[in-house]
Amino acid sequence: MNEKLSQYRVKVSQYWNAMSRNQKIWLGATVGVLLLVVVLLTTFFSRTAYELAFRDLDATDSAAVMNYLDSNHIPYKLEDGGKSISVPAADAAKVKVEAGSQGLVQNGSIGFDAFNNGSSMFGSTDREFDVKYRNALNGEIQQLLNDMQGVQKSNVLVNLPQESAILSTDEKEQASASIMMDFQPGYRPTQKEVDGYYNLVKTAVPNLKIEDITISSPEGELFASSDVGGPGAGAASAIETHYQIQRKYESDLKRNIQQFLGRMVGMDNLVVNVQSTINFDKKKSDEQLVSPLANNNNNGIIISEQTNSKTATGPNSSGGVAGTGPTDVPTYTGTTGGTGTNTEENSRTTNYEVNRINNQIESGPYVVKDLSISVGVEKSKLSPEARTGMNEFLTSLLRSQLVESGQDVNNDVLMGKKVSILAQTFTDGSGATSSSGLSTGWLVGIGLAALALIGGLGFMVVRRRRQAAVQEEVAVPGKVEYPTIDLDAVNNESQVRKQLETLAKRKPDEFVNLLRTWLVDE
Repeated sequence: MNEKLSQYRVKVSQYWNAMSRNQKIWLGATVGVLLLVVVLLTTFFSRTAYELAFRDLDATDSAAVMNYLDSNHIPYKLEDGGKSISVPAADAAKVKVEAGSQGLVQNGSIGFDAFNNGSSMFGSTDREFDVKYRNALNGEIQQLLNDMQGVQKSNVLVNLPQESAILSTDEKEQASASIMMDFQPGYRPTQKEVDGYYNLVKTAVPNLKIEDITISSPEGELFASSDVGGPGAGAASAIETHYQIQRKYESDLKRNIQQFLGRMVGMDNLVVNVQSTINFDKKKSDEQLVSPLANNNNNGIIISEQTNSKTATGPNSSGGVAGTGPTDVPTYTGTTGGTGTNTEENSRTTNYEVNRINNQIESGPYVVKDLSISVGVEKSKLSPEARTGMNEFLTSLLRSQLVESGQDVNNDVLMGKKVSILAQTFTDGSGATSSSGLSTGWLVGIGLAALALIGGLGFMVVRRRRQAAVQEEVAVPGKVEYPTIDLDAVNNESQVRKQLETLAKRKPDEFVNLLRTWLVDE
């Protein structure tokens, strides 16, 4: 065994000494790159990939999960100050199922399972039972709310009135609930979801009314709509609806502009921003109009007519001297005899029917009061002709959208202020999303490139070795003139030896070539 090792060592030493300086450098670089690639690939494929299994844990839940992982010899990583725990990706599903079945993650709350653990064999007092029941009820509601979409965590405090046989139902204190909810970043609950929170708490607590429930978040209080009897009276739902309508209108208008202008300059060279103000007021008015019939001399239809005629005949009461008789009243004309009088009175009453028009006018909401459009275009794609065409298109679109806003849509100066076209040089946003580590594709690419480099270096080394061997083995005697010695003119061997010694001393290279020539001839 030792002899073989020594033989291999001698062969390697001979091979190394036979190599030139450049060949040694190339061989060392090849071996170094090969070792580096092997180390990188080994590290990449042998490292453990971790997956986030638990997040937003409190100290109690983190300790319970860590104890479970340690007892089962499962590696883990603590992140976010101990609030998040990552486990190997191969064991993530198993750990989640077992932790959930054992009730390790309770989010700081206990449910009705607390009555199954730690119960005294002698029972508990009424006071202890009430405390446990309230804590369990709070925990159950908290767990239900935490399972809702977008809810990060919640704190629940339920106040239950004390039962009394003396007080009447009206005199008893009513149950109440105070809830604090934290949502995931960027999540905004809809009004239907908020109503769901109220209904969940209402049905979970006996004798609890909607008006006695308070749900708050870091952004403010969440109100129930009128559909569930909340004090919001639908205001929150209306605000959410108006917000969604406005955003949908802006997104649709933005998409239409992008589809039209994108064919001119390309979708990647175009950025559109739309800002709108919409009037959501809804008006209702009643009109009662009265007008005569047409083609009837401004008269209506005669529906009734009444004529009265009256005639009276009597003596003439005029004449006489004022206040002269014994029975006359002073200043009054006295009556004297004369001829009779006739009185006639005529009257006519006509009732007409005219046109009576009752109009109930209800003006719909969603009228665009104001609108502004900004378009950013790649500078190299925006020519003067393209700018003019874009400006005309956007101005025409703006006028059609503001036709019912009450603004002067024919005013070019006013419309021009609401349209802006910007020529900018777009930047590549790929650098903002670059991660700190190399992805799997990059690592595989580096490994393949390294293997290709190693193969190329090995091919060059083998090729150079073959070329050197061919040059050493193949000789071209016809192109080299070797010195000759005339052996026929020499009388003895001593003269030949002297000539050879003289040639070896003066011209050793020629002497070596001469010997090679003799060997080839033989």
